[in-house]
Amino acid sequence: MARALYIHWPFCLAKCPYCDFNSHVRSGVDMARWETSLLADMRFEAERAGGEQLQSIFFGGGTPSLMPPALVGALLDEAERLWGFAPEIEITLEANPSSVEAANFASLAQAGINRVSLGLQALDNETLRFLGRLHDVAEGLAALDIAQRHFARASFDLIYARPDQSPGQWERELSRALSFGTEHLSLYQLTIEPGTRFATLFREGKLAPLDDDAAADLFTLTRELTAAAGLPAYEISNHARPTSESRHNLTYWRYQDYCGIGPGAHGRRKGAATVRHRKPENWLEAVAWHGHGISEQRELGIAEQASEALLMGLRLAEGIDLDGLSRRFGLAADDLLDPAKLRFHAANRLLWQDGSRIGVSEAGMPVLDALLGELVPGDLVRA
Repeated sequence: MARALYIHWPFCLAKCPYCDFNSHVRSGVDMARWETSLLADMRFEAERAGGEQLQSIFFGGGTPSLMPPALVGALLDEAERLWGFAPEIEITLEANPSSVEAANFASLAQAGINRVSLGLQALDNETLRFLGRLHDVAEGLAALDIAQRHFARASFDLIYARPDQSPGQWERELSRALSFGTEHLSLYQLTIEPGTRFATLFREGKLAPLDDDAAADLFTLTRELTAAAGLPAYEISNHARPTSESRHNLTYWRYQDYCGIGPGAHGRRKGAATVRHRKPENWLEAVAWHGHGISEQRELGIAEQASEALLMGLRLAEGIDLDGLSRRFGLAADDLLDPAKLRFHAANRLLWQDGSRIGVSEAGMPVLDALLGELVPGDLVRA
């Protein structure tokens, strides 16, 4: 089974109004203490996760491109010592496309990063200001150019289905994005997440999201344009050239084990789920006292694991192997997916089936959440 490591860096220069990730703004960071603590948290996981070589490492955040390259290098050196690296390991770092952070790209590549994921988010300055981004389009595209020169693989994010966005506007923006030649794009619809500044504006009547029908039209347009450009959707919001999919994220969606360290990081190993303390200061104190930052660890029941594997796997274009999951969890195939509903939705072309492999069709993807609620048996979800 693939082994992956997630490292969370929780700090940002500013909090974006749409973001509900575990990110924090601090006036200063004690880098020496953070290095010591992250290494301790990593060693704790390595002692419990087994000795399989790492297939992927992902630095997420927050804004991990704010990390000193020397700290990134120290963490990678220790990870390789603890686990060993599989041949052609994928090592990704999320980055903001500012000129300050782009100046570190060469050093980050020397430290071992071989894939970067840039948070461009939009290709017009008015939208970037609306989204609370600190860069402008010119700065973002300059950072993308530097990233493509220094890293073997580059991806970037865009947010669409923004208030009043028209199909013509999105088609022009996405076509421009596709012209840059990256092998991977993450394209997310704007959602109003609880606890964010956008949620407050929505509650006050100062923000009107795009309506569902218009957003669905943009979703369909997104899939048509990316497929025509040779970057089909391999997951509901992620698009890549064949063989250029994010191996790390595929670990999550295929429900394989991964270790997570750093504030707020989640992990799954040997049938147990782990969650780290979210607040940076609390995580630091926990590591100092206990040698790890875990706030919660619990065993996952078989039914819960099976449900999560279904909910994750059906997001993928490749779908799930129903017989394989049946063997893995020791449950009958009919207990995993309701056969009557499976036949009904397949007849309505919302699902496809090839032997024991089942997936959501192009027609089904726009209604994925509702479809999953229908397909996965309620007693399995509640278990």
